[in-house]
Amino acid sequence: MKYYLVWVRSARYHGSEALTYASELTLTTGAIVQVELQKQLVLGVVTGSVGEPRFKTKQITRAYDLAPVPPHLIKTADWLRQYYPAPLGVIAQQILPAEFTEKQLENIPAISESPLATTDLPTLTADQQAAYGAMQRTNSYLLHGRTGSGKTRLYIAMAQKTITSGESVIVLTPEISLTSQLADNFRKVFGGRVIVLHSQQAPAERRKAWLSILQTTVPIIVVGPRSALYTPVAKLGLIILDESHEAAYKQEQAPQYQTGRVAAFLAHSIRATLILGSATPSVSDYYLSLQKQKPVIELNNPAKPIEVKTTVTIVDMKQREHFSRSPHFSQALVAAVSAALSRGEQSLLYLNRRGTARIIMCEHCGWQAACPHCDLPLTYHGDSHSLRCHSCDFHEKSPSSCPSCGHPSIMFKTAGTKAIVEAVERLFPGARVARFDTDNRKAERFEQHYEAVKNGEVDILVGTQLLAKGLDLPKLSVLGILLADTSLYLPDYSATERTFQLLNQVLGRIGRGHVAGHAIIQTYHPEHPILTQAIAGDYKSFYDQEIQERQTFLFPPFCFMLKLTARRASSKSAEAAAEKLRAALEHGDRKIRVEGPAPAFHERFQGKYQWQLVIKSVDRSELIKIINDLPANWSYDIDPTDLL
Repeated sequence: MKYYLVWVRSARYHGSEALTYASELTLTTGAIVQVELQKQLVLGVVTGSVGEPRFKTKQITRAYDLAPVPPHLIKTADWLRQYYPAPLGVIAQQILPAEFTEKQLENIPAISESPLATTDLPTLTADQQAAYGAMQRTNSYLLHGRTGSGKTRLYIAMAQKTITSGESVIVLTPEISLTSQLADNFRKVFGGRVIVLHSQQAPAERRKAWLSILQTTVPIIVVGPRSALYTPVAKLGLIILDESHEAAYKQEQAPQYQTGRVAAFLAHSIRATLILGSATPSVSDYYLSLQKQKPVIELNNPAKPIEVKTTVTIVDMKQREHFSRSPHFSQALVAAVSAALSRGEQSLLYLNRRGTARIIMCEHCGWQAACPHCDLPLTYHGDSHSLRCHSCDFHEKSPSSCPSCGHPSIMFKTAGTKAIVEAVERLFPGARVARFDTDNRKAERFEQHYEAVKNGEVDILVGTQLLAKGLDLPKLSVLGILLADTSLYLPDYSATERTFQLLNQVLGRIGRGHVAGHAIIQTYHPEHPILTQAIAGDYKSFYDQEIQERQTFLFPPFCFMLKLTARRASSKSAEAAAEKLRAALEHGDRKIRVEGPAPAFHERFQGKYQWQLVIKSVDRSELIKIINDLPANWSYDIDPTDLL
């Protein structure tokens, strides 16, 4: 009898150590097995062998006749559970599917070794050739390419080099809605070698693709969102994170990993090349690349000669005479959409959904309520008619008139995409209107309608962030940003960065060389530097200003952060629990800074009240110790992208 250490794929296993099972078979590390756990059969992966234990062990019920999970994937998962602490059963879920059926095991589709079709590829521009030449050595690269500069063409060139050398490629995208367009671009060159994998596929389709990847000996290209990083690709030579700045690369549930950080570990451990591609790199990525002297590759020129003109009109929303026909749409925007409809062209009306929280500002002068200690926007609490900082808990009564200009026009405003669609349909009754946001049902999702939208079968698109990035729609000529500074009102350290990124990205949907573009930007702060920087694509000015702010107020990349949340039946008990933990954390010689407690941005959630602490440290191990010693009924998020 032989004895093996097995990681079981089950959220019901909360332990941190592999379980021991027995088998008569000789099994290798990475072997996929079926074992019994709490009277249920679950999948597991063998991670080693041990001598006969002193306790009674269960038998491995089945060893599958499949290729083993690649060693680099097990090594990465082992690192993951230490860097982003989570139960081992949850970690195993990242690298194994839930189950297999007999039919799937008997009919695993082979991946054909398609010849590369390179004849129709556009020639690399001088910029792209220079970037390609600079990325020939195995390394991590930050590819800073403006919208329309041809980053995807460069990805394909790097993938060609990798596939030709007999190694595979993983291409990640932040949104499932973007996989169709990205996969289509790669299929034109790599044909059947391109495998798409994401959570919105039917479970059977996803398992079939996973098994094909596991069994293949052909160099392939896997395209998908962050979970695709854990596919069992045997020989991996290149990892690409497209739109690498996106917050969607952060996993919100355990293990709460940053995809870029995991990809960096994986690439380093197997000596693969990593490319972080973005028109608006995250401040942390850019800073760390400079600090670690990692190459920053610039693509500053458009891939196609732009022969059509793009104009930008800024509308000051404080001047309400511009909104005589609608409270949402200025006359300039209504006129531009009408003209696009008459030409058979498309319009995109963009609203940042994350900005649906109440904002407190003066409609007359643009003053906004901000915390004097954190320089973060204050949140309005209607029950107490007070303004509160969700980070440090500074609070004050809501003013009845503007502290800056004395005007009584204090505004508490909300907005939403559904209301916008209703207003559009009233203004343009004959137009074909489609809304795309996170509330879409499966049949309504953008990836289901990509071809129809691309072909011009929708006249007016109304949407949120998922329409802001990566899309190239040939008939899109008008862009309306309904409230450009919405995300600036979020009480969070990343609000300025998110605003710059979103504005720059959504402005990149027009002016791509197809038709003349017209952007109408509606804002209460037409002179705000973030707005002018985003329109000009002036990343350097934005970065220099933002990195100084981060250093002054000790935010990443100058520290590591941990957000701790107590959920209790009453606000008073949540606050008391947070105060008790704060006192315990501040007792002793921990190298940490504790901020709060304060009510969470979403103070009441699923019938419970939430209070939070924010812990900062330049030593990440201090935060891991706190997580390991965390009392019951607390949740945590390490390396959060925001504090909301």
